[in-house]
Amino acid sequence: MGEFLDISSLIKGTSRIIILVIAFLIVRAVGKNIINRTFSRMKEQRNMHAGRVQTLYKLSVNVFSYILIFIFITILIGIFGLDIAPIIAGAGVIGLAIGFGAQGLVSDVVTGFFILLEKQIDVEDYVSAAGVGGVVEEVGLRTTQIRGFDGTLHFIPNRNISNVDNHSRGNMRAMIDIGISYDDNIDEAVRVLQDVCDQLAAEEPAIKEGPDVLGVQGIGESDVVIRILGKTENMEQWGIERKLRKACKEALDKNGIDIPYPHQVYVDKRQEK
Repeated sequence: MGEFLDISSLIKGTSRIIILVIAFLIVRAVGKNIINRTFSRMKEQRNMHAGRVQTLYKLSVNVFSYILIFIFITILIGIFGLDIAPIIAGAGVIGLAIGFGAQGLVSDVVTGFFILLEKQIDVEDYVSAAGVGGVVEEVGLRTTQIRGFDGTLHFIPNRNISNVDNHSRGNMRAMIDIGISYDDNIDEAVRVLQDVCDQLAAEEPAIKEGPDVLGVQGIGESDVVIRILGKTENMEQWGIERKLRKACKEALDKNGIDIPYPHQVYVDKRQEK
């Protein structure tokens, strides 16, 4: 009779666990779907930046998952017949004791909170932080994930982010320097380069201002350096700089204006004799 009760209790407990797991999966799926639809509607609002929406979306999913897991574990403990109240109280005491030795974790959470509150960075922003430069993939309460341009994903504890350089707020600068020889006419070179800039500005919608030829930036050992400056959309500056260099080189060649480069002269003394 005792064995029958043990088997019956085991089956009953197993059934509860299975039901709990199924309920957990359903609630998680429904919750994520609600969060996804909520933030999808937010993306349609013009006053909400897409990167900001993505940042808050990932943070909401993480917080929801943590809360759901905590509830799942709490109910699971109750299924095994354990008194939840002393466990929670004990967990609070242990958590308090750990907190004194986990100041780094507390610092991560506090710093992450202010990063989110002050909107210092958002997902898809190009930033430099904690000695790392790249595109933000996720901003959490404990860590920030930045994808470097070589493909490396950096997990940076928020406490290490003492200052942030956000390169994605406003238009970006596209700047190149072009060297011409001392024998060429500077005014003619400036005119040719400005024509190139005007033509590229008419063809490229990513260019927001300029580009303009500023004039002589420096005088080198073998060339006169002319600087060109413009403004572009975020993350488009490098592509515009590459197109500018190519177009300027072709235009200078077409107009017979030399771009100096190192020359080597070999003297055969045997022929002199």
